[in-house]
Amino acid sequence: MNSLIREEFPLRDTQSLRYDLLDMISDADLEFRLPGNNPSLGRLCCEIGEVEHAYIDSFETMRIDWSWRHPDPIMASSVDRLRSWYLNMDSQFETVIARYTDDELNAKTIDRGEWSPSAYVQFQIYREALLIFFARSSVYIRALAKPYNAKWKKMIG
Repeated sequence: MNSLIREEFPLRDTQSLRYDLLDMISDADLEFRLPGNNPSLGRLCCEIGEVEHAYIDSFETMRIDWSWRHPDPIMASSVDRLRSWYLNMDSQFETVIARYTDDELNAKTIDRGEWSPSAYVQFQIYREALLIFFARSSVYIRALAKPYNAKWKKMIG
């Protein structure tokens, strides 16, 4: 068992905030857009799923590809579908990370185009992407006048 699995997983502690977000909103809320050139909340939720997909794939192919988009347009309008998709990917993510040894996490690099961080650093960058998503979605939740749960308040603010 590598150190990421031992110490960082369950990354589910961080990823689980997505499920808290989904618990705070409805399908109708996914249609909400902030003013300006902002995506709907549902599209924002799809984007973080597409980001997770890219990271899972990067740990398998050793390069990140940002081009994949979820083929189901209904995904952005269904809390239940988003939840199911996230659960499936979270399981895949843990499985792919578990295949690495500690030496591989530090020695193998992932091509990001301009630079190639170690697999360990790539994992940390993914966690940062999650935190950025939570900050962005907090603005939507506040604009919708939805109450944050205690965990969200503690971890995101």
